[in-house]
Amino acid sequence: MVTPSVRHPSLAQVIFPSASWLRDLLLVVGGVVFVALLAQIRIVLPFTPVPITGQTLGVILIGATYGVRLGFLTLATYVVVGLGGLPVFAGGAAGLARLFGPTGGYLVAFPLAAALMGWLVQRFGVDRHPLRMAGSMALCSILILGLGSTWLAIVLQTNMADALAKGAFPFIPGDLVKMTIAALLLPGAWRIVGRTDSRENSQE
Repeated sequence: MVTPSVRHPSLAQVIFPSASWLRDLLLVVGGVVFVALLAQIRIVLPFTPVPITGQTLGVILIGATYGVRLGFLTLATYVVVGLGGLPVFAGGAAGLARLFGPTGGYLVAFPLAAALMGWLVQRFGVDRHPLRMAGSMALCSILILGLGSTWLAIVLQTNMADALAKGAFPFIPGDLVKMTIAALLLPGAWRIVGRTDSRENSQE
């Protein structure tokens, strides 16, 4: 039964329709590994302690594919295991000190952004349309960069303008590239699933 706030199933719900704790566990573990691998795509910038990574693309894709509940749970698990010592953060980093460092705000924002993306997908079906997907990812990027920059300002004891110059503006071009990838990938995946469903229904 679809609740009033969940009008559209996520891609994971369609591909794996039989809900179970084992399904959720495998999806969470797979999602954590996926984001951890993307986190190793890392470009260090000399003027900021925040590197460019593939993490945000992973966050958005997991949120859009899994939905609000599993998206949040997966990214929360990713953050917890990284803080617990597994080298899943950018550059193989790990440890509780990351939460209190200059990039801690981004880590806090990841589960929230995945949940927001999942909610937009399940409420409005934005992952079926490239432009809606791009717009939704822009909202999630604003959440990540905004919270990350605010945290950066506190840690570096600097003003917000300086924090945005170091923690937000340099990442906009990369986010536009990620936005394009996600805006093409998710609607494309739905078209494949739709064709598969059509073939299966025609054979019944």
